[in-house]
Amino acid sequence: MNKIVLMSDPKIAAIPVVECAEPLVDIRLEGSLAIDSRKVDHSGAFAYLREGVLTRLLKAQKLLPDGVRLLFVEGYRPPALQRDYFERYADELRTGNPGWSPTQVRDAASRYVSPPEIAPHSAGAAVDLTLVSADGRELDMGTRVNASPEESDGACYTDADNVGSEARANRRVLSDALTAAGLVNYPTEWWHWSYGDRYWALATDTDSAMYGPRELG
Repeated sequence: MNKIVLMSDPKIAAIPVVECAEPLVDIRLEGSLAIDSRKVDHSGAFAYLREGVLTRLLKAQKLLPDGVRLLFVEGYRPPALQRDYFERYADELRTGNPGWSPTQVRDAASRYVSPPEIAPHSAGAAVDLTLVSADGRELDMGTRVNASPEESDGACYTDADNVGSEARANRRVLSDALTAAGLVNYPTEWWHWSYGDRYWALATDTDSAMYGPRELG
């Protein structure tokens, strides 16, 4: 995909899901990944991923340079929470841009929060993550994880040109490892990677997704 295809694009929703019924697993039980606390919730839902996604994250971690580790921030997101995130951000955009049409609001919102009906996080297929040094220090990635396009002046886009050389290099390290492990990036968010969902299917020219939105438990 040379041109950025947003999550709101009808071609994403048109991709069928052939659910493989692979379980959601708690990555904390595996023990190899560093886990950040910023998205911790009372149910622990944030720490779940589909088994196949976790397998690929562990492969990606082995591909990183010595002294660099993945820092897991958020995986699974319940559909109701995803809907709340999307609607709140859409409301902010609508208030700030009263002349926008509903389609413009939806498209702009989907740069940062996926429409709930196709959200990779709610399928357990997506992970937000960054890189840390051996002593746990987050590497310079140009923006914080989950920086909005407005906050970051677009620097949250993976290939943004308004970030420094160190951040670009670190993004490349992250991208090389995760791509080699089979995950795909959402180009408006350098930290967002997925496998097995509809966006992955589009990016890899696969006929169907294997993971669809589901409830935990």
